[in-house]
Amino acid sequence: MKDTLRYLNFHVTAFIVAMALVSPAYAAGPTLDQLFDELAEPEQEGWQRIEDAIWLEWSKSGSPSMDLLLKQGRDALEREDYDLALGHLTALIDHAPDFAEGYNARATTYFQMDQYGPAMMDIRRTLELNPRHFAALTGLAVILEQMGREDEALDAYREVMRLHPHRPNVAEAVERLELAVLGKRI
Repeated sequence: MKDTLRYLNFHVTAFIVAMALVSPAYAAGPTLDQLFDELAEPEQEGWQRIEDAIWLEWSKSGSPSMDLLLKQGRDALEREDYDLALGHLTALIDHAPDFAEGYNARATTYFQMDQYGPAMMDIRRTLELNPRHFAALTGLAVILEQMGREDEALDAYREVMRLHPHRPNVAEAVERLELAVLGKRI
């Protein structure tokens, strides 16, 4: 009987250890691909929760120090302290040049400062690193429209709609630009 209990305890313990090693993969939640698949569903009522989960994933650099620089940059941007925001976000980009969200946050800062050239450069880099970045695509579309490049803006807005059909104001922008662009072609 004692040998049977030892045998069972060993196997139960092995099973528990194995499950502990495997379970984080299940506990990690949906992947970005899964989240984007759900977000793209036109009738998705929980789109805000999905968008929030995507933003959370995009905000993870893999380094607590870099995550802190992103947070400090975003906080400064929210307070409209653009110089401080640029300082934090440029430091982030210098130390994590492959972290798309650093470029996106800095592009937003430049946009708020009406510096469209640097904003466009950072948007371009954001999209090179993360082609599904619907916020960067939206920013690109806004800038292109303000520059009078309506055809290109329409293409960017359409790509946003493909990725995130629930994004506020994008459907109206597509409709408005389709009328403007079609009117020019007639």
